[in-house]
Formats: sequence, structure tokens, C-alpha cells
Amino acid sequence: MTVVLADGSAAKLGRTTAKGVTGYDLAGLFVGSEGTLGIIVDVTLKLRPLGGREERAVVGYFRTLTDAGRAVAAVTEAGIVPSALELIDRTCLHAVAEWQGWDLPEEAYALLLAKVDEPGARGEELAAAIAGIFRSAGGSRVERAAEPAEVDRLFTARRLAYPALERLGPVLTEDVCVPRAAVPEMLSRIEAAADAAGVVIANIAHAGDGNLHPLIIAPEGDDDAKARAKAAFDRIVDDCRALGGTVTGEHGVGLLKLPGAAEELSPTVLRLHRAIKDALEPAAILNPGKAFPNGE
Repeated sequence: MTVVLADGSAAKLGRTTAKGVTGYDLAGLFVGSEGTLGIIVDVTLKLRPLGGREERAVVGYFRTLTDAGRAVAAVTEAGIVPSALELIDRTCLHAVAEWQGWDLPEEAYALLLAKVDEPGARGEELAAAIAGIFRSAGGSRVERAAEPAEVDRLFTARRLAYPALERLGPVLTEDVCVPRAAVPEMLSRIEAAADAAGVVIANIAHAGDGNLHPLIIAPEGDDDAKARAKAAFDRIVDDCRALGGTVTGEHGVGLLKLPGAAEELSPTVLRLHRAIKDALEPAAILNPGKAFPNGE
């Protein structure tokens, strides 16, 4: 990658070899800096081959969000690492169904969608094991598919979840990550945060790695609703940290999570952040206002 620094100079970072550990991992540092240390102007990526995989999908409906969370934890406890394990809650499901004109089963309070891509008998064995775990955790309407068109069909609801919710109003997107065993408890706490704040929170998640996306819907022009949405947002961040999680799994810190990031990082780590910022960009002209987790 090429990075332009605050003084106008350009740095070539990364490597073209299969392996290489010369110097500090500056490429990783700049990728994770959210534009506060330099501006990445070009990136060359290595693509992974598709050959050799055989995708199989398993989906199951659950009567409660917590039951779906327990199924996620059970997949982890079984030592299975799916290529995808996604969760969609009732609010998302019904938004998609209303938009698309689908009929949903009565027990559709949460949907888990899993994929495995190991070839041959091993893939079949893992898909069967996940289906069994879903049923044992209270899942119903458990379906399996191996043909590409059928796999794609089963994952349609996940792809449509965001646009379906946006039809209901502006969406404040959360991005928290907890240990996989804590997924059921975190989902329960998200429901409690919604009840306490009196807001609608939909949930989609990359549940297989504990990365949850509570989606808080706040009607346009309703300042009180926006304040309650922010209160729910902050509570979810606090609950995530209390369960040993991190305030952002993949979307970055942004602005709303600066206080949460400052609470998550130790004083020593914050000092390291400050030292790096001061060394590389002391004028604080890049992405001003969010140069440092504690707002300094």
C-alpha cells in the first residue's frame, strides 16, 4: 500500500513476498488508524482461491433470541468453525418479509444461517452436526442445502436485512464483539437495553465470531427518540465491555465510541496511542476531532 503522511511525503508499506517480518507492522498500524495517521491512496491485495470448497448451508428458526444465542455457543463448544454463522432477529425477519411479501412460520423470532465449506464427507458431517445442534437448542424448520442456488436462497434474508430496516426509519448501527460463549448473555442484554430505553432494536450478527450488530431505529425528527437511542447505544457498549468484549469488532471507533474506547484501553496503551500520534502527526490535521480515544 501507499500512504501519504501529514507532511506530504509518501511511504510504501507491506510486502510482495509470501512471508516477511522486516521492521514493525506499519501496514497494519495505518489500516487500523482510521485516517488519523495518514491517508492510504492505493492498496494491492492478495486474493484467496475459491477452488476446493463445497458450500453447504443450514438454517433454523428459533422461538427466542436467547435460544438462538445458545445454539451459537453450542456450535463453538462442539469445536465447529463454520465459514459463516449469521443471526437475524424477529424485527429484521418481519421487515424483510413485509417488504418481499413472504410468509413466515409462527416461531420465527430469530433465524440462524450457517455455512460450512469443507469438501466431501467432512462437509456433510459438519452440516449434519450443525443441524443437530440447532434442533437440540430449540430450533425448528431446520433446512439444509448444498446446491449453490439453494444456498443463495437460504441466505437471502441476511442480504436484505439492512435495506429492509432502513425502510422503517434512520438506523443507528452498533458494532460490538464479545467472546463467543457470551453471545446469549449479550443478546439478552441488548433486549433489556431496548426495553429500558423504549426503542426498537433489531439484531443481525456475525454470530460465529461474537460480532453483533444491534440496529437502533430512531424516527426522523424525533429528538426524544434520538436521545433514547443514544442511551441504549451507550448501555450496549458498557454491557459489551462488562462481558469481556470490545466496543468495535470491525467498523472502527468512529466518534460515538471514543469514550468507550478510552474505557476499554489501559492507561499504558492510551499512552502508546498518544506517542504514535505525536510522532507521526503532531499537528493533528488528519481526521481532526478523533485523533485519540480519550478525545485529547
